[in-house]
Amino acid sequence: MLNVKLFELQAFLTEPYEAALEAGLKAAEEKLQTASGAGGEFTGWVHLPRDYDKEEFARIEAAAARIRSNSQALVVIGIGGSYLGARGVIDCLCSPNYNLKKKDTPNVYFVGNGLSSDAMQEVLDLLDGVDFSVNVISKSGTTTEPAVAFRFFREALEKKYGKEEAGKRIYATTDKARGALKSLADAEGWETFVVPDDVGGRYSVLTAVGLLPIAVTGVDIRALMAGAAEMMENCAKGTYACPAWKYAAARYALYSAGYPIEILACYDPAFRFMSEWWKQLYGESEGKDGKGIFPASVDFTADLHSMGQYIQEGQRILFETVVRLGASDRQCYVPRDEADGDGLNFLAGKSMDFIRDRAMDGTLLAHHEGGVPNLIVETDGKSAADLGQLIYFFEYACGLSGYLLGVNPFDQPGVEAYKKNMFALLGKPGYEERRAELEAKLNK
Repeated sequence: MLNVKLFELQAFLTEPYEAALEAGLKAAEEKLQTASGAGGEFTGWVHLPRDYDKEEFARIEAAAARIRSNSQALVVIGIGGSYLGARGVIDCLCSPNYNLKKKDTPNVYFVGNGLSSDAMQEVLDLLDGVDFSVNVISKSGTTTEPAVAFRFFREALEKKYGKEEAGKRIYATTDKARGALKSLADAEGWETFVVPDDVGGRYSVLTAVGLLPIAVTGVDIRALMAGAAEMMENCAKGTYACPAWKYAAARYALYSAGYPIEILACYDPAFRFMSEWWKQLYGESEGKDGKGIFPASVDFTADLHSMGQYIQEGQRILFETVVRLGASDRQCYVPRDEADGDGLNFLAGKSMDFIRDRAMDGTLLAHHEGGVPNLIVETDGKSAADLGQLIYFFEYACGLSGYLLGVNPFDQPGVEAYKKNMFALLGKPGYEERRAELEAKLNK
């Protein structure tokens, strides 16, 4: 079972905090479990690992099997919570080099998460001569980046297969009843999956949003859900025996003590996009009303040779949360070199896991002595079940953290500001007056 360790945290806090925060955590717990807090209408994820739609889950598995049988590639179109979780799981469980590996499952290309012409054309080029399918993910169907991307890949499908056959290769994950994408999917007869009304995008990785792309790679999504269900039961205990309580309380205590930046670190490069998912989850949930811990991430040991300097000796305004994944199932051992020109024969016969773990311990001690508090999140391994536990743990702790902070963890009003300006500058009808004002400012 996942565990949270607090490495000599008392050295950075002037007084005990667990008893002081217990009432606040119990109140936050009640809000999450009963959907009675701010944004409670978006807490469907809390009991999702138990209450998910079993019929849709079976359709997801069937669609994934169909895609594996008739496609060499799947194009996943989505932005933010509509892709980060799936990409994080695929990278972590299958490899960041998944698309380069020899395998009997389709490549997975994530598009619609930016506005780069080069990136768009590159994926179109990669699909030349390749059988492919498309999973477009958008609750509304009108979000600019994925909607624009879908136009390109729908056109490519229809040119390659004709409209009727192309329609059999389009899978729309969208609202269950309304919205532009749902209306289009129904009109065209595409298979659809649901973005639940009560689950916000950044909490949606364990819905069809994440499960269909993940399943296409051959990952055991039943094990993923089972791990999440196990953590759900653990979190429902409502005490400090729950790792989410320990994590949320420690974060809040450190924030209150003058540490407003959290760095998520992992010593496995496959974890990079899980960190990106975590950053959206916490940044979008907590960063409002002038409050919130700023979430950042690093890849160790690589970033110890760059960001490591700032972490060790920069401003004392940050703390680290280190994710320690379990042992690799593909152990590598350092060869012996008779000449020993690099002086590393003392490592000969040692596993890479052993070296990594000693690097972790050495870094932990150095950063702690340099004034950086450390929290450690440990998993038993790196299986689908382990990752399911980790996903639910971070989601639940995020809900607790938001309520402790006194914000709504499930809205994101600030995200709309840039969109209004973008629409105006792009010439969207109805934004003419705003466009004139913005262009005047830009031309000063």
